[in-house]
Amino acid sequence: MTLSRREQVILTGFVLAVLFGILGMTLRKQLDAMEALRGQLSLLRDQRKSERALIDSAPVWKARYEDVRDQMPVFPMGTQVHTHWGRVMTKFAEMYGVNILRQQASNDMPLGDVYELSIEVREWEATLDGFLKFLHAMQSEGAMLDVRDLLIRPHPSRPTILRGSFTLYCAFMRAEAVEEQN
Repeated sequence: MTLSRREQVILTGFVLAVLFGILGMTLRKQLDAMEALRGQLSLLRDQRKSERALIDSAPVWKARYEDVRDQMPVFPMGTQVHTHWGRVMTKFAEMYGVNILRQQASNDMPLGDVYELSIEVREWEATLDGFLKFLHAMQSEGAMLDVRDLLIRPHPSRPTILRGSFTLYCAFMRAEAVEEQN
C-alpha cells in the first residue's frame, strides 16, 4: 500500500499533533509539580524565617522567664498541687461571690522546668460584676494562673446571674528542677 504525497503530509501532521499533545500534557504535569514545589519552598522559607526569629528572641524569653521564675511556687515531687490551686481559686470565688458548682483537676504535666496543671470548672454562677472581679483577681495573681476556654451564658431563670465554664491553668515548679538549676 502506497500513500500519496497528500496522505503522507496528513499522516505526518497527525503524528506530530499527537506527539505535541502528549508533550503538552506531560509538560503541564511537570509545570504543575514545579509550581507545587515552589509553594512548598516558599512555605518552608517562611517557616525557617519564623523559627529563626524565635531562636533569635531566646535571650528575651530567658530574661522574662528569670523575672517570673522567683514568683512561681515550688512544690516537692509527689505533692498534690491541685489542692493548693483549688484553694487559691476558692478564696477568690468566695471573695467575689462566684459559686463554683462542678470542677475537675487534671494531672500535672511537665513543660521543661515548669509544670502545668489544669482545673476545669464545668459550671459556675455569678453576677457579671462579681465574675469580672474574680477573673481580674485570678489574672492579677501573677504568671502562675491563666484562665482559658471561657464560656458565659445567661442563667435561664435569674436574669442578673450568669453561668458558664472555664479552664484554669496553673504553672509551678518542682523542688528537684529548682535544685538542678542552682
